[in-house]
Amino acid sequence: MKRQLSIIVVVLMVLMLGVIAIGLSFGEPPDHPMDRYFIENSQLESGANNVVAAVLFDYRGLDTLGEAVVLFTAALGTMLMFRIREEE
Repeated sequence: MKRQLSIIVVVLMVLMLGVIAIGLSFGEPPDHPMDRYFIENSQLESGANNVVAAVLFDYRGLDTLGEAVVLFTAALGTMLMFRIREEE
């Protein structure tokens, strides 16, 4: 009984993921005015030759720093949770 339930759950999850993947639109994303702005002005405003690096570190620098802090905190919490304690 437990094996049949597991098989049913796996089949339903595969079907659900398949429906989601089919429903997603792939191809060229819609054009947004900010895209053109970043492409044209990122080197002048930030000095970076790479547009992705300019957006990541100059335009969204504080957001990136916040994400790094969250990631560091999660890693530290995981390490503290699973550390091996020596018997005293």
